[in-house]
Amino acid sequence: MSFYSYKNGNAAGCPGIVGNDVLNGLNEKICIQVQRVYDSCLQQEQIDDVDVTLVSYGLVPSCGCGTNDTNENTQPVMPIAFESCRSTSTEGTIRDLTIDRLCDRPCFARVRCKIDVPIDILFTDANCREYIGRGVVTVNKDVLLSIPDESIVPYTLESMVSAICVSGTYRGNNVFRLTVCVTVILKVLAKVEILVPSYGFCTVPPCEEFADNVCDEFFSLPLFPPALCDDSTVQTGCNCGCTTIGGNNCNTNCNTNCNCSCNSCRR
Repeated sequence: MSFYSYKNGNAAGCPGIVGNDVLNGLNEKICIQVQRVYDSCLQQEQIDDVDVTLVSYGLVPSCGCGTNDTNENTQPVMPIAFESCRSTSTEGTIRDLTIDRLCDRPCFARVRCKIDVPIDILFTDANCREYIGRGVVTVNKDVLLSIPDESIVPYTLESMVSAICVSGTYRGNNVFRLTVCVTVILKVLAKVEILVPSYGFCTVPPCEEFADNVCDEFFSLPLFPPALCDDSTVQTGCNCGCTTIGGNNCNTNCNTNCNCSCNSCRR
């Protein structure tokens, strides 16, 4: 089962929300190796009319429903119609990186670079065959980031990216002109060893087979049907128009918490 499954009876040994007593269960300090984020920044922008050249393309598989007669080297027949595009990975490629420290702002630096965002472009040809091509959208960055001082273990810069196309047209020679919405997170990282308080090791629960829980909702129902009106919930303080099975008004002698859904009364 999952850490977060309702069947997991050992919530104390699993990740989750910490209650009011955050110190309860802390038993040691441990050293862990992690990627520490020293600084990061996010930019989202719309890039209009950017030209993207396909570096490769091929026919989209036809679900295997028909005969396997597709050829990856089949050339698309003009005209080509753009369908959609989106990024294929959350990891961008940083190039042409320059870092210039600022004298008037200690620990800060001007970071300039180009970030390549890999994208897949879907398009169809005149024969309605669907193709997928690989290209790259390049984003220029000129930002301020807090850069740590020099150390034996060096820092690195990484980018997290996402992109989706708003529109596009085919320009010829494997070039598409696109309008793209791009999100870029630039991060300053270093692999470090940090001392942190610990609640101990995670208790890994056994896996829960998907087919085993199909009857759980049914099995959770009561074995026998409950009484239509439970004596313990009967009140006589107000009249909600509760009626017996025969249709007679019960007046004020039968009332299930002023819930008029009761359809049978006992007195």
